[in-house]
Amino acid sequence: MQPRSEIRFLLNDTEVTTGAVGAGDTLLDMLRLERRLTGTKEGCAEGDCGACTVLVGRLSETGLRYEPVNACIRLAASLDACHVVTIEHLSGPGGRLHPVQQAMVEHHGSQCGFCTPGIVMSLYALWMQNADPDETEIETALQGNLCRCTGYAPIIRAARAVTRYGSPAEDALSRERAAVTARLTALRDGRRVELRKGDSRAILPADIDDLARVLTAHPQATLVAGATDVGLWVTKFLKDISPVVLLGHLDALRRVEHGPKGLRIGAGASYSDSDAALCDAYPHLREFWSRIAGWQVRNMGTIGGNIANGSPIGDMPPVLIALGAEIVLRHGESRRRLPIEDFFIEYGRQDIVPGEFLEEIRLPAPQPDRIHAAYKISKRRDEDISSVCAAFNLHVEAGRIVTARIAMGGMAGTPKRAAAAEAALQGQPWSEAALVAAAERLGEDFTPLTDWRASAEYRLSVARNLFRRVFLEHAGLAEPVRLARA
Repeated sequence: MQPRSEIRFLLNDTEVTTGAVGAGDTLLDMLRLERRLTGTKEGCAEGDCGACTVLVGRLSETGLRYEPVNACIRLAASLDACHVVTIEHLSGPGGRLHPVQQAMVEHHGSQCGFCTPGIVMSLYALWMQNADPDETEIETALQGNLCRCTGYAPIIRAARAVTRYGSPAEDALSRERAAVTARLTALRDGRRVELRKGDSRAILPADIDDLARVLTAHPQATLVAGATDVGLWVTKFLKDISPVVLLGHLDALRRVEHGPKGLRIGAGASYSDSDAALCDAYPHLREFWSRIAGWQVRNMGTIGGNIANGSPIGDMPPVLIALGAEIVLRHGESRRRLPIEDFFIEYGRQDIVPGEFLEEIRLPAPQPDRIHAAYKISKRRDEDISSVCAAFNLHVEAGRIVTARIAMGGMAGTPKRAAAAEAALQGQPWSEAALVAAAERLGEDFTPLTDWRASAEYRLSVARNLFRRVFLEHAGLAEPVRLARA
């Protein structure tokens, strides 16, 4: 089938067809510079502040799904067969303010106003999913939106009050859902898309098999799923990422399947895609999950991308290593499986060859008699990068530790198991003393660096303290170690 040379998508209520899209062109620049939709603001240009938040609707295997995303790092080439909704599209009955906007006015939720459009779009997405959110749900939805002026209390009051001014069922995105679904379905023709803008190239493969063919032909191409990391290469480092191969539209890469042998997570599944299945299987991850970035980044970022990036401070690799995950790598028609800890060789180097890509992550089914824990230590509680990340998987029978899998990030050039500490725990009683003694072996496992996030001494000290925390949280104490916050 002949490749298509343009992307086709809906922008508010207008169908857009364009082939003049470069590999590094962002949705934000398209909106502001080309379409003059200037309600969407640029604040940080790195996906942190949320001023650029828009909704992107995409067809999934469960239907049309709208998610708030950061337009500043969303690559424009990835919009094929999507519906982009900006602040300009919002309105209430008779052209009045939208219920979210009216609530913000009535409750004084805006001061300087720069961040307000992004906050409105995040609250809009929340309101469409949950018309009566509690304060924790509102705070979670706003993790990716920063505001210097209001202190957030007026915004939270506005979010609680939105339904007084209207119903989600009466909103345009609800009333027009069937029509938009039909329009997006018509735009999906199953063809490869190849875009050119000067010397810049972007390719959207037709399916996974076509992806394998594309990478065989272009083994040095930049692979992009969510662009939460690559987007910064473009906006902060002005890096040329051409040719770029985009993966976010491939439904087969976004599948999450839960079977008797465990979980199979497509490498293109976002954090939001994976949330329910992974946290249902491993409940200890629920609180950890809300510490990963903000809502917009969780909607864009993928677990596969977090692995393939190879960062020593990525949130997911220590968790997956502790759980005993495997990954599936594909090159052309051939596949190979390896334990995830073997994928990380040294800083900046992973066990992957040109033309090969990460296809799937496989986690074993939960086992009895296991004590699990996952911790993220960072300067800010919300939307921050880890100083130390730690995950524990302890097999305890009859009060004795049979085996231990402990993995840490931020402690070495790669995410890495604490082999000496694991060995020190094997066969020991399940006790605070045994965990504290094993923690002293961490100096044999890691030689952490000092950087602006944390000193080497702090990293080693906090990592040791997490061993005691594991025991205290699972010792059945009358008082909790800390107040849980979902």
